[in-house]
Amino acid sequence: MKKQALLIIDVQQDYFKGGKMELSAPDAAADNIRQILDKCRKEGIPVIYIQHQADAGFLVTNTPGAEIHPSVQPLAGETIITKHYPNSFRETTLLHHLQQIGVTGLIITGMMTHACVDATTRAAKDFGFHCTVVADACATRDLEVNQQQVPAAEVQRAMMAGLAFFYADIVNTQQYLR
Repeated sequence: MKKQALLIIDVQQDYFKGGKMELSAPDAAADNIRQILDKCRKEGIPVIYIQHQADAGFLVTNTPGAEIHPSVQPLAGETIITKHYPNSFRETTLLHHLQQIGVTGLIITGMMTHACVDATTRAAKDFGFHCTVVADACATRDLEVNQQQVPAAEVQRAMMAGLAFFYADIVNTQQYLR
């Protein structure tokens, strides 16, 4: 039987309205994360927050934009791991922490589906974790490639399809809560 943990990746102020890197529908994703968080806390599933600190114009260390969003505030004793790269495992204690508490499965939620959620999920699978990504508990934004606009909904759908191919089970919040 697998022991799971909930990863809440980068649910930070700069991704919300008025922040320096607004995403598409971050409040809806945060509301879904909150429901999953409540269930995990009730069931005793470990909760791990990933907090990105950067100096690239957003999520700047020691600024309000880098703070964890109030909708999913950590409780005393819940783990917060700071990272500086999209992959939450890179140069952090995440892998060691998960191994120490015997986790083999991850429930993955968070911000920047196209970067941090994707990079973390792929790395987790490579480290041998069974990954479940809750698609509507993640948020992304419109992107541009080769001078073509890609709407956030298409980015999200494509990222989830790519992860579903090998890296993760993809569910929505209601499926997870059942």
